[in-house]
Amino acid sequence: MAEIAGFWAVVPAGGAGTRLWPLSRASHPKFLHDLTGSGRSLLQETLDRVTPLAHERVVVVTGASHAEAVRAQLPALREDQVLAEPAPRDSMAAIGLAAAFIEARDPDAVLGSFAADHVIPDAGAFHRCVTEAVDVARDGLVVTIGIEPAYPATGFGYIQTGSAIAGAPTARRVRQFVEKPDVRRATAYLATGEFRWNAGMFVVKARVLLDLLHRWHPELADGVRAIAADPGRLDEVWPTLEKIAIDHAVAEPAADIGVVAVVPGDFAWDDIGDFSSLAELLPVPESGPRVLGDAALVHSVDSTGLVSPRGGRPIAVVGLEDVVVVDSGDAVLVTTRERAQDVKQVVEQLRALGRTDLT
Repeated sequence: MAEIAGFWAVVPAGGAGTRLWPLSRASHPKFLHDLTGSGRSLLQETLDRVTPLAHERVVVVTGASHAEAVRAQLPALREDQVLAEPAPRDSMAAIGLAAAFIEARDPDAVLGSFAADHVIPDAGAFHRCVTEAVDVARDGLVVTIGIEPAYPATGFGYIQTGSAIAGAPTARRVRQFVEKPDVRRATAYLATGEFRWNAGMFVVKARVLLDLLHRWHPELADGVRAIAADPGRLDEVWPTLEKIAIDHAVAEPAADIGVVAVVPGDFAWDDIGDFSSLAELLPVPESGPRVLGDAALVHSVDSTGLVSPRGGRPIAVVGLEDVVVVDSGDAVLVTTRERAQDVKQVVEQLRALGRTDLT
């Protein structure tokens, strides 16, 4: 895929991935792991996907505690291509900080924000979507990529599409963003043919994003621009910034005034939200559970599900359907795919007990 002139890729690399405990920890979150068996971490796969479009115009935003690991996994990046947040302030501050640095270097730049922990096997289809999104964004719109719903998911937000945009092959106006629905509403959404999953991918001019942010959250916009103008003020200004997601800060109010578009992403996509979704990405064996890690360590009799022997010990499962067994070496998780979303409650219990060594 050819490089897109004036396009910058922003990769927010944050979050603890608590539903993937004990593999994902605050000190080593899921984007630093190979969770697909590809030999590359999710972060590395993301850079592999976006670099052909932006070449050296890639910026990764991560926590200060993860910056060293990010640089180790991405040795080709320059020092100034990794922005380290002193503390988590949610997605708007992270993406806004990158936008402010990009705006200072290239006032007419278009940026695309793509999370470090998403899985998109079809890079070609992704590139085609981003190319159209950049073209639409050059006209001053905020553009999101909406994923074709595969089922009535309750774990994702939704985007309701509206009228077509003149001159764009597939882009449409966004009528509204909708929070995570229950099964009944999700099923009704799919029946209309108007809704897409919100994957949190945004393409927009850096200046437009910050100007819109200033309209609704002026102190946050001024703060990230102040840091870009004088990076030495990062530790002073960062703690004062509002904690808010980009969806609530800009995307939703911008949709209400008619300046958001969506390009349909007709490609497979997953954010690996739990071990059940992770299982779907792993190869299906002739028999037994799917395995993340060394299959020689897994012994099964009449069992299905997911087993990860990352601790290096043999694991045996007998007569269990859709089981999840994860050995990380210092902790073992046993659950079912049906209850995979509840794993985060274990992390909450451990934190309440002060077991930061395990979380």
